[in-house]
Amino acid sequence: MVPDSSQQRAAQLARVSAPGKGIALMLSGGLFLTMNDSIAKWLTGDYPVGEVLALRGIFVFIPIALLAWRNGGLTALRINWWRGHAARAGFMMASSFLFVTGLTKLPLADAIAFAFTGPLVLTALAMPLLGERVGWRRWLAVLAGFLGILVMLRPGTEAIRWAALFPIGATICGALRDILTRRMTLHESSTAILMTGTSGVILAGLCTLPFGWKLPTPGDFGMMALSGCLVGAAHFMVIESFRNAEATLVAPFKYFTMVWAVVLGFVIWGDLPNAATLAGVSLVIGSGVYILHRETRRRHPVSGGEDNDGRHEGGKR
Repeated sequence: MVPDSSQQRAAQLARVSAPGKGIALMLSGGLFLTMNDSIAKWLTGDYPVGEVLALRGIFVFIPIALLAWRNGGLTALRINWWRGHAARAGFMMASSFLFVTGLTKLPLADAIAFAFTGPLVLTALAMPLLGERVGWRRWLAVLAGFLGILVMLRPGTEAIRWAALFPIGATICGALRDILTRRMTLHESSTAILMTGTSGVILAGLCTLPFGWKLPTPGDFGMMALSGCLVGAAHFMVIESFRNAEATLVAPFKYFTMVWAVVLGFVIWGDLPNAATLAGVSLVIGSGVYILHRETRRRHPVSGGEDNDGRHEGGKR
């Protein structure tokens, strides 16, 4: 069942809002995802991407089973909108394969820096797909963020990294997945959403079995199990984050993962971002913080003043 219009969707989503909880869930989910990305980068040095995603995905069902048991058993896994689940699973498969492939070709912090395009894409798509209002100043912030991506890529020079297309492509698919997730939380449980998305990734990974899987060592198998538990818990937190707050509010908090990415990348591989990457990611993060600032102003306008687009309260954005 899907709402009849974008206005109805926006009204329903606005009634389910706990900004503080949504932000906390996004921060926690980002930490777990960064830890998972570090493990995935380590494992893909010895195993095919499809194998890592499939075997890791199997262990995601451990947190899924615990969540289902806690939230009513099989009823927590009931699916009401099959097409939505199928579309989200497709976006999740594409984003997972593209991002993990990017991890094999880029330092951890660089891959995550390019993936920061996500909140910008999400903000750009929130208005037409979710009915959430986006003012002209936030549009300028989105453009500034894309300028930051160009600074990191340095087009027209020999330094351009075509491998960056993998995390950027993953981010576009991930933004579409997040938009769909925000709509699905009106009618679907977080556990069911996580289950179908994980099943899609496992299925896609199993399709790569004829192309040279390797038998994991006991230690690496344990790492895959840990990775699965981390990614399962992280995606549940992200889904719950979108359930509790608007997409344009919580999405910029994904930027905090850059701190963990730099720390883990240096400790494990000795990698540090170069000056162009740091300059570009500063623009991207700055634009995301500004988007958050405008969102806060919209939620708490000054009485008798102007709204966050410079128009008087009640003016249409």
